[in-house]
Amino acid sequence: MKLRYLIAIFYTLTLFTFSCTAYKDVPYFQDLNRDSVSTEKINNFSPLTIQPGDLLAIHVTSLNHEADVQFNYNLERPSGINGISGDVTSGIASENVVYGYLVDGDGNITLPMAGKLKVSGLTTSQIAATLQTTLSDYVSKPIINVRLENFKISVLGDVKNPGSYTINNESVTLSEALALAGDLNTTGIRNNVLIVREIDGTRKYITLDLRSKKTLTSPYYYLRNNDVIYVQPNHDKVSSSDSSFQKASLIIAALSLIAIFVTRN
Repeated sequence: MKLRYLIAIFYTLTLFTFSCTAYKDVPYFQDLNRDSVSTEKINNFSPLTIQPGDLLAIHVTSLNHEADVQFNYNLERPSGINGISGDVTSGIASENVVYGYLVDGDGNITLPMAGKLKVSGLTTSQIAATLQTTLSDYVSKPIINVRLENFKISVLGDVKNPGSYTINNESVTLSEALALAGDLNTTGIRNNVLIVREIDGTRKYITLDLRSKKTLTSPYYYLRNNDVIYVQPNHDKVSSSDSSFQKASLIIAALSLIAIFVTRN
């Protein structure tokens, strides 16, 4: 009976030792009132603005269909030798052809005939409006569609599927990004999620607490192109990653003490 009693105590202590993640640290948005339906106006969303290094897809439609081609050429991906995408103008196969308008270091793109156009700091809607005016000198009644082609975010750390994710949208939230990565593991620290953002030549480090509804109204809740999200693992996760030997040693030591106690009694 004594042996069974001691084993039960040891088992309970072992479970307690290696299951230390507190439930109160796991749920999201804990201070939301779930007893009733409430609404609030979204005031923290601002349209994404273009930065150097962005890649823009620009599509022009006008009454001059033949003239449209010179602006839309970079949206087509012609087949080169053996089906490899090739250079549009020369037909030479190349894996380095950029399809889209790359925003240079000064924040400009270069359009056929129209030349350089400053786009950094503008939204895609503002760029489309500017192009509609600019290209009216070259085509009749143009309709412009502008889209950011290389919008991606990276999620690292204690999530189910860390990696980089391309977003086919210009609006993505922190919650959506974490959902793409399979959500946080139970051992991920929710009150100190880090966002690293590079914008206008500066790098910002922002921490958000997923346990609080204030995250939903944070100006950083809506992500920007190339944002990096890092979820730090808690102490239990770090300790357990290399603790197999420590656990085995603990169990052997405990069993040895039990055996000594039983033989003496």
